[in-house]
Amino acid sequence: MSNQMLKTKPFTPAKSTPRSNQQTKRTTRTPFVSRVEIPPSTDVPLFNSGILGIIGNTPLVKLSRVFPDAHFQLFAKLEMFNPGGSVKDRPALNMLKHAFAKGHIGPGSTIIESSSGNLGIGLAQACTVLGLKFICVVDPKTTQQNLNILKAYGAQVDLVAEPDPITGDFLPARINRVKSLLASIPNSFWCNQYANFNNAHAHHQTMHEIVTALNGKLDYLFCATGSCGTIRGCVEYIRTHNLKTKIIAVDAKGSVIFGDKRGKRLIPGHGAARVPELFQPGLEDEYMHVTDQDCIVGCRRLLRQEAILAGGSSGGVISAIAKKAKEIPFGATCAVILCDRGERYLDTVYSDSWVKENFGDVE
Repeated sequence: MSNQMLKTKPFTPAKSTPRSNQQTKRTTRTPFVSRVEIPPSTDVPLFNSGILGIIGNTPLVKLSRVFPDAHFQLFAKLEMFNPGGSVKDRPALNMLKHAFAKGHIGPGSTIIESSSGNLGIGLAQACTVLGLKFICVVDPKTTQQNLNILKAYGAQVDLVAEPDPITGDFLPARINRVKSLLASIPNSFWCNQYANFNNAHAHHQTMHEIVTALNGKLDYLFCATGSCGTIRGCVEYIRTHNLKTKIIAVDAKGSVIFGDKRGKRLIPGHGAARVPELFQPGLEDEYMHVTDQDCIVGCRRLLRQEAILAGGSSGGVISAIAKKAKEIPFGATCAVILCDRGERYLDTVYSDSWVKENFGDVE
């Protein structure tokens, strides 16, 4: 991605139809982004050198074993090859770069964010290079591996131990804690991944890399949803460039993004307990819900067949493709974004004892 920041108009949704808990197909596509406006360049060597300089341009590999009898081609964007181990390295850097360009942060600033793991790690990595203090607000569901990584980078971990009393969820409680820290710490800045357009803008480049590698031929993109930055940025690129790619959003069962009833979820990395501001109806052509068990089955299938050790949401997306496989046209070209590394899930998704304790005999 160049040093210049991309700026788009807010998303203009297509007309939507009532949602149900079943996957919903959409046929109306609205081209909504005019030509991008380029604000002044942010020419700061630190943003583009050293470890930060290798964020992006991750491999795109063909998956030929996970669905050996498939009548379509499937390619995987391996975002675990980012230096911080996930797709979140991209928006972490982009949000900080834009904040610096706008004068919202500078030397001595404290960055604050609510994160269960990957974005926090991406910000911790960038803040280490940039010499900024970072406070990551987490909750008890954050894995010990992620906590250890955050602390290794020098981040201050702020644990919210009690859920929001109204909703019973931790995310609203984490956001309230972020706001409290902002009010009490001078020269502090909240990236706010849930509403920051620069989260989405970072994925114009993600989509550009995929489309370029496939010479412009991409019929389906399967994408996990959480903050909705990845799916929104990919959709913006697709519709700005008048591509015919269909977006299949894959959400967690129990996530409220697509109107599902709020429910307990054990595997982090996708889904949300509140609808992110970056989401608007019409981003997706179709959405699908996957369970925690789907994530486990998909992750292990991907590992056994392709030797790819990926995170929980990746398994969910693989299971979604398996469910939709018969509907995909013959000869179609599909891509999936595999968001993060599986090492952070060794005590959960890849632990036989944890899986048996929580789900019984899955396989």
